[in-house]
Amino acid sequence: MSTQSSILNLIPADTRMEAHGDGASFDISESATRTFLCRLTVTDQMEQESLDVSIFGSSDGETWTKKPLLKLPQQFYRGTTKMVLDVSLRPEIKFIRARWELTRWGRGAPTPMFVAGLELTEVSPMSRETSKGAALAAC
Repeated sequence: MSTQSSILNLIPADTRMEAHGDGASFDISESATRTFLCRLTVTDQMEQESLDVSIFGSSDGETWTKKPLLKLPQQFYRGTTKMVLDVSLRPEIKFIRARWELTRWGRGAPTPMFVAGLELTEVSPMSRETSKGAALAAC
């Protein structure tokens, strides 16, 4: 992963989702930090539905982790949610991809619909000492 490709679009911006799905896999084996700022942006949706987005990892690009490496907060409305994915302590993870699940309830169209994108930007890792000190300072 070179500095030219430090942004990964796990779900391309303005992707229309009407069913569960998986995004393309991305090779992160060349990532310098293995730490990414994840930005999920929902630009359109209907009422009475939810979107669950998770990121899974793989050592070979074929077999994926049973549990997600990161599960973003469930979305109901338009807006942007940010979280950090840190796989620096998981050297076996060489590929990542997004998976989304849609749920619809109530009256109206039975098919859920979200328009969203998930962009990952490689960031500097936060040292374990810094994060521990910041947590203690916050107490």
